[in-house]
Amino acid sequence: MRIDIITVLPELLKSPFEASILKRAIEKGLVEIHFHNLRDYTNKSYNQVDDYQFGGGAGMVMMIEPIDACISKLREERTYDEIIYMTPDGETLNQNTANQLSLKENIIILCGHYKGVDQRVRDHFITKEISIGDYVLSGGELGAAVLCDTIIRLIPGVLGNETSALTDSFQDNLLAPPIYTRPSEYKGWKVPDVLLGGNFPEIEKWREEEAYKRTKQRRPDLLNDQEED
Repeated sequence: MRIDIITVLPELLKSPFEASILKRAIEKGLVEIHFHNLRDYTNKSYNQVDDYQFGGGAGMVMMIEPIDACISKLREERTYDEIIYMTPDGETLNQNTANQLSLKENIIILCGHYKGVDQRVRDHFITKEISIGDYVLSGGELGAAVLCDTIIRLIPGVLGNETSALTDSFQDNLLAPPIYTRPSEYKGWKVPDVLLGGNFPEIEKWREEEAYKRTKQRRPDLLNDQEED
């Protein structure tokens, strides 16, 4: 997989990809991450990429020309499955979206900034708009990092245990069940006996029940979604 990220702050984005799972995925050649500074694609003085909005109002708007120039250059080199715009009013990121995007080969992520981008960018270039939650960030960079993490960890070979991602919360519209590790007893607090007995069908049954119980308590909306599906 190749992910091209268009941003006005590439330095803000690089550190998450220089450590942990994302770094290992890059080193293994399972994913390529390329950062493109939007200021390199403008012909305005002082590397300007934004301007005042027509009709007045507070906040600057990212101009269409440098975005068009960057996306067009990338498209000359390869075909992209998705061109994603990170924006608060986009589709809320969930596990199903991450699963679908992890199967793609080439993706562009455009990080919004200032008041946002000229609407014509969204009308003519963007194929998917994604939000990481109902709140506003200073820019789309942190959201892009979150999106990349959710996608990359699902690529085969990235995680040490291939089944780990399949048992994460939300994969089956359920939250993950409680988990425990050694010691089996600490300050009188004991691990459930079922997990220590080695009866794997019983363990799996317990986990399913606990996952349902936790979901019903904390996120009943997920069970409603499951019933609708």
